[in-house]
Amino acid sequence: MIAIIRIRGSTGIKPFAEKTAELLNLNRINHMVLFQESESLNGMLNRVKDYVTWGEVDTETLELLLKDRILLNGRKKLTEDYLKSSGYSSIEELAKALSENKVKIKDLPDVKPVIRLNPPKGGYEAIQKPFHQNGSAGYRGSKINNLIRRMIVPGVDLNGKDKN
Repeated sequence: MIAIIRIRGSTGIKPFAEKTAELLNLNRINHMVLFQESESLNGMLNRVKDYVTWGEVDTETLELLLKDRILLNGRKKLTEDYLKSSGYSSIEELAKALSENKVKIKDLPDVKPVIRLNPPKGGYEAIQKPFHQNGSAGYRGSKINNLIRRMIVPGVDLNGKDKN
């Protein structure tokens, strides 16, 4: 499962990159989408690599997203009733099915495809530089999990300790 997060706005963006971001449902900063890896997705990511960051999401981060950020139509959170009607007994089971590519987010009824996140605690690195040059843009592999956790729960560091 690949998580893609938009890190730059639409001012000054090239038209082909804007269209590709629109096709990925990434219309605003700090919005995230989840996709399964494919060759066509890799081509789209190559077109928007200066405006987004992406990487592989682990099961624990998917569980946090399912509990806190993934919404149903009507801006409602996932409930036990919804999970049972979808054929899953718990959030952990759904997260495992998503990470093993057994189910896609878009196949779940009434689930919004775009996940809204807070800006990351501590901010982004230089957003105009690629990740391998100590920036934020582009492919970051499994380190995307650290960024997502900083964006989900801004008052808690990566070790789970309360900073406030």
